[in-house]
Amino acid sequence: MSFKDQVDRERLPKHVAIIMDGNGRWAQERGQERIYGHQNGVVSVRECTEAAAEIGVEYLTLYAFSTENWNRPKEEVDALMELLVETIVKETPTLNKNNVRLMAIGDLDRLPQGAKEKLSKCIDDTAKNTRLNLVLALSYSSRWEITNALKLIAQDVSDGKLNAADLTDETVSNYLTTKGIPDPDLMIRTSGEMRISNFLLWQLAYSEFYFTETHWPDFRKESFYEALVEFQKRERRFGK
Repeated sequence: MSFKDQVDRERLPKHVAIIMDGNGRWAQERGQERIYGHQNGVVSVRECTEAAAEIGVEYLTLYAFSTENWNRPKEEVDALMELLVETIVKETPTLNKNNVRLMAIGDLDRLPQGAKEKLSKCIDDTAKNTRLNLVLALSYSSRWEITNALKLIAQDVSDGKLNAADLTDETVSNYLTTKGIPDPDLMIRTSGEMRISNFLLWQLAYSEFYFTETHWPDFRKESFYEALVEFQKRERRFGK
């Protein structure tokens, strides 16, 4: 029996977040440059997006590019940005065909102008789609996000728009870039690393974690469904 057939569709996670790790190692194992791994990782993005839409997951967040990634060699960053633009343009018709809405979180102002424009157009073109919300974390880090939220909160308190004594968890959530997006029920990380690497620190407080040795370019639909099956075996306590 396939893992897809084992998934209980009545107990699906509403939101799945993925740290797509292992592109570089996958490429190096094949004697290729790191960008070769990123190029093949696009196939896994497509597969997991289709899998999430087919099974009924409502939100899928992919950690595509962290703020720390800007420190990588310029050649790799430039290639990643070019790949990002090409992929967004190429996949927009498919997203619309499959009724998938694209969203983005992160310090998007740091993106090259061309990439930012293509991203904005795809977001606008898919805004009315309702089957799946695909969230790209681009130029994102949780410490940046939380620091930015604190600055905004401090400014609103200073301006008299907000009373510091009235601050709650919900208030903080509303100042994050994920405002309006439910917290992930399940976080998946590929390639064997067991850490969350500055990803959704606030939002992952009560999420279930799933780690797999599979490198991201080898992560396919059945891999995604296997993670869902494992998730459904767990008892969620939410800190109780």
